[in-house]
Amino acid sequence: MEITEKVAYLKGLAEGMELDTEKKEGKLLSAIIDVLEDIALELEDIHDETSELADGLDAVSDDLEDVEDVVFGEEDEDEDDEDSEYYEDDLDEDEDCYATTCPTCEETIYFDESVLEDGQVICPNCGEKLEFDTSSLDESEEDEDDQE
Repeated sequence: MEITEKVAYLKGLAEGMELDTEKKEGKLLSAIIDVLEDIALELEDIHDETSELADGLDAVSDDLEDVEDVVFGEEDEDEDDEDSEYYEDDLDEDEDCYATTCPTCEETIYFDESVLEDGQVICPNCGEKLEFDTSSLDESEEDEDDQE
């Protein structure tokens, strides 16, 4: 039984008892029942508004989840495996394959020796320009050649 129904029941009991509202006790009970009725109606309104807010919040939460999926993408280990297989299949087996992690988007970038010779690569995920200093590699190769 709802609160409003309980208050209506009390009001009916008071009328059935034929309380004399001219006496002090009757006036008090009648006023108490009127206040209870007002409180019950306010509570019912608050409950309805809370339900509407909860429904709206659920809708906003669902929309935000969709936006997060679009912006950040769904992180799934299977997708990472598929990506690495894709890059490995595209590269010739004779060519050396290099990989680096983009400091901006933290995605792994695969490239071949020609990109390394250029000294720079553009991240395909975020567009960040990554530059490579290959001078230390050249020096270490010369040192290895001298030792042989």
